[in-house]
Amino acid sequence: MAGLWKSYQTMMSKYPWTVQIMTAGSLVGVGDVISQQLIERRGLRRHSVRRTARMMSIGFFFVGPVIGSWYKVLDRIVVGGGKSAAMKKMLVDQLCFAPCFLGAFLSICGALNGLSVEENVAKLKGDYTDALICNYYLWPPVQIANFYFVPLNHRLAVVQLVAVVWNSYLTWKANKM
Repeated sequence: MAGLWKSYQTMMSKYPWTVQIMTAGSLVGVGDVISQQLIERRGLRRHSVRRTARMMSIGFFFVGPVIGSWYKVLDRIVVGGGKSAAMKKMLVDQLCFAPCFLGAFLSICGALNGLSVEENVAKLKGDYTDALICNYYLWPPVQIANFYFVPLNHRLAVVQLVAVVWNSYLTWKANKM
């Protein structure tokens, strides 16, 4: 395990953007597998590989790049590394970014699931508030610790590790018809 972590650190220092995106896509996929197997109890026969691939592509092309870029912007907006800066970053992240990100994520999932605009809006009206409330239970303490203790180039990885649980919930929510 220590060797795997060291390899990850080496790759992260050489190719931070690529590693962050690959990590995000992979862990969104893991979240979907957990969702289908543990939450939805589909079993291996009814597991939708197509859905897992779709969720991974959302991780690769949306989640990873957007969150990775956001953390860079956030570090420029709120300068510093103390407790006060960590609290400010968490507040900006959770009050400005999280609501927009969740709405976009759920909308993209709906569109890729073949929902019409009207169906997507209706699904968003039903799911968005629940997802945002669950987000506020989980992410503020994680983000305070992340912004206070974790260097910028490792923040996405920390978020994605915690997000395995979050992604399981979110992929279930996004794919529940």
